[in-house]
Amino acid sequence: MTSSGPHGTAFSGRVGWGSRPALVVVDLVRAYTDPAGPFALPEADSVVAATAELVDAARTGGHPVFWTEVRYSPGMADGGLFARKVPALRAFAAGAEGGWGEQALTPGPAEVLVSKQYASAFFGTSFAATLTTAGVDTLVVAGVSTSGCVRATAMDALNHGFRPLVVEQACGDRTRALHENNLADLDAKYADVVDAAEALERLRAPLSPAPGSR
Repeated sequence: MTSSGPHGTAFSGRVGWGSRPALVVVDLVRAYTDPAGPFALPEADSVVAATAELVDAARTGGHPVFWTEVRYSPGMADGGLFARKVPALRAFAAGAEGGWGEQALTPGPAEVLVSKQYASAFFGTSFAATLTTAGVDTLVVAGVSTSGCVRATAMDALNHGFRPLVVEQACGDRTRALHENNLADLDAKYADVVDAAEALERLRAPLSPAPGSR
């Protein structure tokens, strides 16, 4: 993914890799990956497979892996205007039928699950503080959807001072055009869009010691 893109050469910077990356798997749940799900994606299997490789690589290198889910109270009182704008989010209310909030991949026993009510993994959560405490400087982003929660999470990672790296093959959307257009915009303005091979190589490398550690 080139950085000049549709916005011209003014948008040509790169955030690059830091020394302590972590992986976040954004909302990769049955609502998106099951063909009958309320937010079903047409190429979900390839996204799940690519993300599984990233998870394995991060675990091999000893890098933190984080997961996100959308979770609401039974009556949707915490859904705010987002739930009014997207009524199908009721599928993520506690006790809702269908089990659509179940993860498509299995988080490890010590891996953090971030529950959120809005698109970004950072908004209204303790995610930024958790990353800072872990000494993370780079956030590798995978999951769904590219135009929604992946985009919002990558943008907020930048806003919070983490280097956002979005893995092209490990994200997906409802059409190829939506996916590619949002990747181009992210790459120009808010994140580095990287190939899976690059991300796998980086994540397989051993985690560097945290600053100040002995």
